[in-house]
Amino acid sequence: MVPPVPELQPAAEAAPAPHTRGRIFLSTEWRDLLMLNYEIDPALLQPFVPRGTELDSFEGTTYVSLVGLRFARTKLFGLISVPFHSDFDEVNLRIYLRRREGSEIRRGVMFIREIVSLPAVTLLARLAYAENYRTLPLRHSINLTDSGGSIEYSWKSKQQPFRIHAQTQGTPSLAARGTLEQFISEHYWGYSRSRNGSSLEYHVAHERWRIWRASNAAFEGDGAALYGSDFGSILSRPPRSAFIADGSAVLVYAARRID
Repeated sequence: MVPPVPELQPAAEAAPAPHTRGRIFLSTEWRDLLMLNYEIDPALLQPFVPRGTELDSFEGTTYVSLVGLRFARTKLFGLISVPFHSDFDEVNLRIYLRRREGSEIRRGVMFIREIVSLPAVTLLARLAYAENYRTLPLRHSINLTDSGGSIEYSWKSKQQPFRIHAQTQGTPSLAARGTLEQFISEHYWGYSRSRNGSSLEYHVAHERWRIWRASNAAFEGDGAALYGSDFGSILSRPPRSAFIADGSAVLVYAARRID
């Protein structure tokens, strides 16, 4: 259990010192992110929290997010492009964490489950980051311009259909300081728990994203079949908030063990 971290208004993080970043493990682009955000009882998330971290919250409320996105121009170590594995979709269920490192408060995410369509990506993520990946066929339908549009990610599991979708209007803009949209979109660290119970931390670097607020946003499918009954119950409700982000280039640094 880490010492309590005071509630903070979200703010853009300064770039970590070079020695905290480590070496680049992956360079990619995250594009066309659809983010459905749900309130959740923090007690339901405590079993998932890695040692050395604690749950993060916004204005006293804890969130879990269901996110669809496209990976593009993906390269290992920022150099190696693997044939047929540069561009793919992902849907992930994530929670929000924070950790104190000296005087610095690091805000990050942990993935409850990540779904991709490529078995090699699943294997690599499990080996390098101990992430809970699953391979399922994924599709997207994206029609976005600066004046709005629609977005959808869909997949099947055991012949059951699933999808997340939303519409938007107007022009995108950077999330305003101190908003829920900024809190959700500006966590720059990742955390996971290895098989022996130790915790892993890695830095994720990217520019701030332009955001559209979404309407008619929903998850459709049997959430309990994918994520268990507790998360399934949460996902059966309308999201507390939903937005679409245009995305950017991303650098994912190698993971390191933390106390």
